[in-house]
Amino acid sequence: MRKKDLALEVINRLEKEYPDADCTLDYNDAWKLLISVRLAAQCTDERVNKIVPELYAKYPTIELIADAPVEEIEKIVRPCGLGKSKARDISLCMKMLRDVYDCKVPDNMDDLLKLPGVGRKSANLIMGDVFGKPAIVTDTHCIRLCNRIGLVNGVKEPKKVEMELWKIIPPEKGSDFCHRLVYHGRDICTARTKPHCDKCCLSDICKKQI
Repeated sequence: MRKKDLALEVINRLEKEYPDADCTLDYNDAWKLLISVRLAAQCTDERVNKIVPELYAKYPTIELIADAPVEEIEKIVRPCGLGKSKARDISLCMKMLRDVYDCKVPDNMDDLLKLPGVGRKSANLIMGDVFGKPAIVTDTHCIRLCNRIGLVNGVKEPKKVEMELWKIIPPEKGSDFCHRLVYHGRDICTARTKPHCDKCCLSDICKKQI
């Protein structure tokens, strides 16, 4: 089976298995998603969702977070790990949104990537979830599963995985496909235990490169 055909079959099966899959980070504004995805680095989405309400209760706008002492931001986000660097990036990002973008999150990759602490994964998440544009979010689940399934071969660097997937994933399917990989990676094709291949909807087409 060609990779493009394999990709389409994987997409079709995951759509049936996880019809309601969406972003597992809670947010109601684009700038809040920017903050959450930065905090989610080396931290679970579940923990991030528990931490950010305190941040927004104390600093409910971009301007207030931009003006907040970095040390105060750090106190709140420390449970997410890497508190110092994450607090610094959040502060600088909100300052740039305020000073350069009139408190509006940019809707294009070039400008998103100019924001402090925003890499391709974060930018793609914003592009897909907030603006409904083609996006491929190469998080750890995406990289692990795409290698195991055989959609990419031994490619672990996020940008390279993204570029390979753009060749075989229909642009309009990319964002939802990556969300479904997260669900599948947590429930079935797990990282820290042996994958539950006996329960997997992809078992008969998966390359099983574990």
